[in-house]
Amino acid sequence: MREFSLPALYEVPADGNLTDLIRRNAAQHPDTAVIARKVDGAWQDITAAGFLREVRAAAKGLIASGVQPGDRVGLISRTRYEWTLLDFAIWSAGAITVPVYETSSAEQIQWILGDSGAVAVIVETDTHARSVESVRSDLPMLKHIWQIDRGAVEELGAAGTEVADHTVDERSSSAKADDPATIVYTSGTTGRPKGCVLTHRNFFAECGNVVERLKPLFRTGECSVLLFLPVAHVFGRLVEVASVLAPIRLGHAPDIKNLTGELASFRPTLILGVPRVFEKVYNSARAKAQAEGKGRIFDKAADTAIAFSKAKDTPGGPSFGLRLRHRLFDRLVYGKLRAVLGGRGEYAISGGAPLGARLGHFFRGIGFTVLEGYGLTESCAATAFNPWDRQKIGTVGQPLPGSVVRIADDGEVLLHGEHLFTGYWNNEAATREALADGWFHTGDIGTLDEDGYLTITGRKKEIIVTAGGKNVAPAVIEDRIRAHALVAECMVVGDGRPFVGALVTLDEEFLGRWAAEHGKPAGATAASLREDPDLLAAVQRAVDDGNAAVSKAESVRKFRILSSQFTEESGHITPSLKLKRNVVAKDFADEIEALYTR
Repeated sequence: MREFSLPALYEVPADGNLTDLIRRNAAQHPDTAVIARKVDGAWQDITAAGFLREVRAAAKGLIASGVQPGDRVGLISRTRYEWTLLDFAIWSAGAITVPVYETSSAEQIQWILGDSGAVAVIVETDTHARSVESVRSDLPMLKHIWQIDRGAVEELGAAGTEVADHTVDERSSSAKADDPATIVYTSGTTGRPKGCVLTHRNFFAECGNVVERLKPLFRTGECSVLLFLPVAHVFGRLVEVASVLAPIRLGHAPDIKNLTGELASFRPTLILGVPRVFEKVYNSARAKAQAEGKGRIFDKAADTAIAFSKAKDTPGGPSFGLRLRHRLFDRLVYGKLRAVLGGRGEYAISGGAPLGARLGHFFRGIGFTVLEGYGLTESCAATAFNPWDRQKIGTVGQPLPGSVVRIADDGEVLLHGEHLFTGYWNNEAATREALADGWFHTGDIGTLDEDGYLTITGRKKEIIVTAGGKNVAPAVIEDRIRAHALVAECMVVGDGRPFVGALVTLDEEFLGRWAAEHGKPAGATAASLREDPDLLAAVQRAVDDGNAAVSKAESVRKFRILSSQFTEESGHITPSLKLKRNVVAKDFADEIEALYTR
């Protein structure tokens, strides 16, 4: 199939903007808890009416400080309650939010604030404030810096006490559906980040149709979601706006290292995450079981969960014997895993990278269905996702209702719909190229099945052509190899080479466990173990699993374990966890060469 579309389930307000949502919630659900924030280690609910009051107070402060309709205001912070509060306050002042990753360097901050022409910025920490101050001389339009950790919300509230209510009402209504709501800068795997202009209409079309298609997951007064993704990323923004649109109770978790504890205390009914989160849950549970001498039981339980899930897609369903085994393992294993995820949830939505069919079947088999989706910053997050009642594991689902997915002659995925960005800020040439012929050209390669379910197979620019002329899409095998507990990152190479190879980095947490279990010296590192025969054999098993997903010509023949990590700080990974392949290839040229000469 070359093209598929679904009718819209949500009508975008003709003249509305996203601040309409918080006013509607306060009017229709004034006493309903729509947000919760941590206060002295305990979750404190905020009603719809209370949230509107706090937003209006902050918006008054922005107005009093001279922020005008259409002005850009930067926001640099971890995922926390104040992010959502200030996002809606900026919109309520008639302005445009420019999110910046809290891990960004001073140079990146200067580029984003300078390119967007931000007149103000709200930062979280002293470190952020110092970074902005270090480049402030290069930001002539920047008039204000507020800091959350130093009372920014209170400062704005105090500054706005003389601003009349009707002034906020006028400002809140100043933006229309087709006006910009935000400029989200792509994380930039190559070159300077580009600013994607997303309108209020884009968010309404995106979040309204997601909520309607997944209605059982967004029941007001019953459902809740814990946001731990960076809100500077468009996927995190989808969680924020969709929660307010529904509305359902929204919590924020700033530190993913304590995610298990946050899930246990907040107990969300819905989780939105990236595959790495679900891989960690699986790998941690398996490692814990092995450490307790219950590894064989866990593996049998995992195999049963996967078999049970696969059988659900067959006409006869699971056999009687399989149902019995599944019921047994539900008491022994699955219930504990669901408890790790908060204990109340039945569904999650995964995006950002492929989840993998095995993991998808595993989680559905334990009673926690992960619905895989696909999207880009330019599509305001999800442009396809699996419906809750018609999931096809291994695909990224059907198009967002109200949109169209087309497969071009060369396999590229093209998009059309109200959720698509209007263009790149200050970059008409890039806009014309991306939106040629009225379709957004994603740069991704994919296929559509007879029911309109999309499968992504790779990126056009990442296609490797070996010396033998074989085209290789690295994403398929990389994702399979990366699913192994020991593997942190994997990058397939081989362009113009006689065969496909791979660079592999190790997960430091699991390397320590593996080393202890295999009698390696205490404190052993990737550098000291990279030539260890046992470790090489373990990574080879991960590579073999990846090779099982592709043809022989596309399989990894040799790999190199690296001593260091690919990190955002090292410049090898973007804030949204995408590999900067050109940077890795340059910095590890000797390691790549060794694959073909040793």
